[in-house]
Amino acid sequence: MTKEHILIIEDEEDILALVHYNLSKEGYRVSCATSGEEGLSAARGSHPDLILLDLMLPGMDGLEVCQALRRDPQSAATPVIMVTAKGEEADVIAGLELGADDYLAKPFSPRVLLSRIRAVLRRQSRNAEPEASVPLQFEDLTIHPGRNEVLVQGEPVELTFTEFRVLHFLASRPGWVFTRYQIVNAVRGDDYAVTDRAVDVQIVGLRKKLGPCGHYIETVRGVGYRFKD
Repeated sequence: MTKEHILIIEDEEDILALVHYNLSKEGYRVSCATSGEEGLSAARGSHPDLILLDLMLPGMDGLEVCQALRRDPQSAATPVIMVTAKGEEADVIAGLELGADDYLAKPFSPRVLLSRIRAVLRRQSRNAEPEASVPLQFEDLTIHPGRNEVLVQGEPVELTFTEFRVLHFLASRPGWVFTRYQIVNAVRGDDYAVTDRAVDVQIVGLRKKLGPCGHYIETVRGVGYRFKD
């Protein structure tokens, strides 16, 4: 049986050929683009199940492409794995803020890439289950996972994809305390390398955007965070 459709957006021909070969060998349907603009057009036209997105691209770079994907309702929930030669903390945080689902630094082995793809697709499948789409209501805060929508006092709040997933994870278990690494593991998987600061960035952004509802996310000193019970 044919597996999922994966779109590769990569301008380095040797890497593109290597990834295409290994994904096709595993049974995935694969399409390719070599620039940001071409990749964005392909994503909107073919609706892939997952996108491998290089950070350094001619024209629109990977961050710009990711931002455009997340703003489009048709691609907002499409998993994105960013692939880049960079591995600095600032780049990881930028990818998190814009909603990338995982972050893989070059050079990487095909086995690691395939493992990351399987993990992201498994999480995507779980997120599509009916119980994961039930709206959550907390007085003046509404979280609707099926629509990827948050309302504060009836007004929509624009969150990045990652911010939404962190909020939904915490709000699904009010009163429970989670460490930063538990939050990352739940949202992105236990093989995702991330720093404490990257998680704190998500929380700070969430509180600011939620405004009067920011108080729902509480800091538990020395441990992590929880959603107010």
